[in-house]
Amino acid sequence: MIIQGTETLTSLIHILSESLLTPVIILLVISVIIVILSFGGVINEYISRKPISSKELEDLIRKVSFSNNVSEMKSVIEKSNLFDYQKEILVRIANNHDIGSDARKALASELISSEETRLIKKTNKTDILIKVGPILGLLGTLIPLGPGLASLGTGDISVLAQALTIAFDTTVTGLSVGALSYLISKYKKQWYESDLINVETIAEAELETLNKW
Repeated sequence: MIIQGTETLTSLIHILSESLLTPVIILLVISVIIVILSFGGVINEYISRKPISSKELEDLIRKVSFSNNVSEMKSVIEKSNLFDYQKEILVRIANNHDIGSDARKALASELISSEETRLIKKTNKTDILIKVGPILGLLGTLIPLGPGLASLGTGDISVLAQALTIAFDTTVTGLSVGALSYLISKYKKQWYESDLINVETIAEAELETLNKW
């Protein structure tokens, strides 16, 4: 009775395992599409990105620090080569020049933190695929090997060959998805981290200047 129960459970697991192959392959295809689109987006972003240089950053900080009023400060920021979202944060800080210094500092911190959260979300997909891609590749490797090895016992080499082909293809695809996702996330995070550091640096100069008035 125990043996029969074990055989039933084993058969159930076998059926469940084999039924997962198609969803795994579908998910791998979807992952490849996402990575290709993300890679294209990174190339486009790299071409269109024109971050300010260290010299431009230095000049901007000096102009902000020596501004005589809020209008002049906002004009300096808006005419700079900063990205639009960076300008928006700094202008919003300047617009709140009439509140207390502590409240203004807290507002600046919140604005920068919110922007950081928004930028992090832009790498969520590839961050997930860094781990999910290789896992799907491993599943695609192991699932077809069961029937393939079983066919070896009956001498059906063609089934084993087909299983090995699927196993190698899914492994290569999964690892490629993971590797490309890692590179995409790495470079995008480096860009965004650099952008946020620039905003924080200018915001510090901006807050210091506003506190003097």
